[in-house]
Amino acid sequence: MNKRQALIAAALATVCVTAAAVDQDTPKEKCFGIAKAGQNDCAAANGTHSCAGQAKVDNAPTEWKYVLKGTCEKAGGKTTPPAK
Repeated sequence: MNKRQALIAAALATVCVTAAAVDQDTPKEKCFGIAKAGQNDCAAANGTHSCAGQAKVDNAPTEWKYVLKGTCEKAGGKTTPPAK
């Protein structure tokens, strides 16, 4: 590995570590109705399943994902679960 490759590798590693640190400190909220099929973050609000990745359809109102705080409604979702 030459010096140029080493510098590039070090720079990329720094960017990745910094991005991960920022991501952990950013406030997030549950956003209902925006998860794509198989990409929900956890259990459905209506109790039909209890694990991530089990959404059957796109944008089901009972499925949710974590998003940056304040961005849910801009993405077309809701911060409260649907009424039972």
